[in-house]
Amino acid sequence: MFDSLFFSSTTTTTVSYTAFLISVVSAMVLGLALSWTYCFRSRFTRSFVITTATLPAIVAVVIMMVNGNVGAGVAVAGGFSLVRFRSVPGKARDIAFIFLSMCVGLVCGMGYVALAVLVTVLIGGMNLVLQVTGLGLARSDTARTLRITVPEELERFDLLDDCIERYTTRHELASVKTAGMGSLYKLTYDMDLKSLGCERKMIDELRCRNGNLEIAITHQEVSNDEI
Repeated sequence: MFDSLFFSSTTTTTVSYTAFLISVVSAMVLGLALSWTYCFRSRFTRSFVITTATLPAIVAVVIMMVNGNVGAGVAVAGGFSLVRFRSVPGKARDIAFIFLSMCVGLVCGMGYVALAVLVTVLIGGMNLVLQVTGLGLARSDTARTLRITVPEELERFDLLDDCIERYTTRHELASVKTAGMGSLYKLTYDMDLKSLGCERKMIDELRCRNGNLEIAITHQEVSNDEI
């Protein structure tokens, strides 16, 4: 009686115990490999890592169950239509890894385990190479926002430029506003650092120029419409 758990009674397509285990276990292992690749030298959240690890196995099971069964495919599509997804701002890299996880699970579910391994190695390896070589580093990891408060006695704002230029490859005065009943000015600069870790030296030099008033260097914020 338990054969119906693995063999469909409405179609001739069958899934053996061995094929099912090989596909699911392979998808789980490849999902873990993708999660490790995603975490390599990058910021991440625990929930996204778990999702990346489990998604290939879930997709593989779904593909094996609906293979050759139109009724099951329609039922799965209806089930997915009931799921509500939150529209949370994400990075392009996150979207790419979600699609990669689904692709690996799809290939495993169709029985092409060796091809799934090849896809994981090639695309995952390319991601590692890009992370190590630092492609796109100038506009992401070194992009900073400098917020500095200066007294009204400072005659020209460009007196700070020589100090900023020593530590940046590019800087631009983005905004100026008054504070403290007009006795202070708050300047905001967008800039790219020459090297990581030089923020403290830069702040120490700027403190001598602005009378030891408030200085802050933060990562540049990316708006929700950017990807």
